[in-house]
Amino acid sequence: MAPQPHRSLRHEYELFVDEEIENYKESIERSALLSIGDEAVSRLGSGPQILLTELLLCDEVNRIIFKRLRLPSYTTWRRRRLKLAKERRRPEHWGLTADHVAVRAMAQAAEGRVLIAGDTDEGSALYLAANGCEVTAVHSEDQMLQRVLTAANDAGLAERVRAMAADLTTWEPDAPLTAVICTPAALAGLNMKARRRVIEALQSATAEGGLHVMQTIGTTKRRAMPSLDELRVRYRGWSVTVDEGRGGASVNTFMARKEIA
Repeated sequence: MAPQPHRSLRHEYELFVDEEIENYKESIERSALLSIGDEAVSRLGSGPQILLTELLLCDEVNRIIFKRLRLPSYTTWRRRRLKLAKERRRPEHWGLTADHVAVRAMAQAAEGRVLIAGDTDEGSALYLAANGCEVTAVHSEDQMLQRVLTAANDAGLAERVRAMAADLTTWEPDAPLTAVICTPAALAGLNMKARRRVIEALQSATAEGGLHVMQTIGTTKRRAMPSLDELRVRYRGWSVTVDEGRGGASVNTFMARKEIA
C-alpha cells in the first residue's frame, strides 16, 4: 500500500483540458476535424511568418477546439475544484452520518493509510479518500470490490483507493496502517484461534497512535464472531472505548487506539 504520487492542480487541469479536447476530436466526423485543421492553417498563415510544423498545427487545432468547447481557464477550474474538494470532505456528501465508523476513524487517520475489511460501502471508502487517506478495501467477493473501485474512479479518487480480493487470514499490509475498520463480515466464521492471529497481525502492522474500529453483533454466538469481552482481552494495553448498540440495535462498535510508547 505504498503512497501514490499526488499530481498538482495545474497538472490535473492540463489533463482535464487534454481529455476534453481528445474526446471532442473522437466525437466528430473526420471531415469536420479536417475543416478545423484548415482553419488552423489559415490562422497560422495570416500571422507572422513562421515555419509551419506539425506540432504548431496541432497546438493551433487544440486552441480552436478549446474555444469552441468554452473550457474554463485554469483560475476558474481551480476555484471550482477547490470548492468541490471542500464539499467532498463532508461526510454528508457521501451519505454518512457524523457517528459513522468511517467518520470517527477519520479523526485518527487524516492523510494516513486505512484498511476497510468486510462489507465495504462505497461512501466510507470515498469519504476517507476525499480526506487524504490511502484506502485499501479487502473482501472475498470481487463484485463488491469492483463496485468500490468503479465508484472511486467515477469520483476521481481512484489513485487513493485500492481493492484486494482476499480475507484477513491471508492478506498482509505492505506499509504501516493508521486505521483499521472491520465490519462484522470481516471476522465472521473464524474460530477464536484464527481471530487472534488476524488481530495480532493487524495490531503489529498499525502505527503508534493508530485506531482499530471493530463492529460486532451482540446477538451473534461467540464462536461465529468476537464478543466485546474477547476484544477487550485482545486489545489489552490499548486505549479502548465501546459503544453498545451504535449503528443498529444489535451492532456494537469497539474502538481501540494503540498507545504511543
